[in-house]
Amino acid sequence: QVQLVESGGGSVQAGGSLRLSCAASGRTFSSYTMAWFRQAPGKEREFVAATIWIGGSTYYADSAKGRFTISRDNAKNTVYLEMNSLKSEDTAVYYCAAQIGLRTIMPTGSYDYWGQGTQVTVSS
Repeated sequence: QVQLVESGGGSVQAGGSLRLSCAASGRTFSSYTMAWFRQAPGKEREFVAATIWIGGSTYYADSAKGRFTISRDNAKNTVYLEMNSLKSEDTAVYYCAAQIGLRTIMPTGSYDYWGQGTQVTVSS
C-alpha cells in the first residue's frame, strides 16, 4: 500500500504563488509516476502535471504550462507542485496521485493511489 499526504494548500490572491507538497510512503517511490490533479466544484477531476519515474520527464496540462512546475525529491519521497501567477480559475481541491509502472498519464483511472486532497482558493 502507498499512502499519499498533501499539504501546502491555502488562500491566495490572484497573481500569487503556492507550493504544494505530497509525501508518499513506500520504499519504491522512485519507481512511481507521480501526478497532480485538481477538481473544482461541479467539475470533473482533471490532470494538472506529472513526473515520470523513467528519465524524469514532466508533462503539463495546457492550463498549467508556464505557470506550474512539478518536481520530485526521491530521497524525501515527496513530489511538489510550484504554482505561480495563480488565477481564480485555479481554485480547486488538488490531489496527488501515484502510478505503479508506466501507463498513460492523463486519465484518473491510470493511477493506483490518491491523497485526500488540499484546497487551493484564489481570490481575484
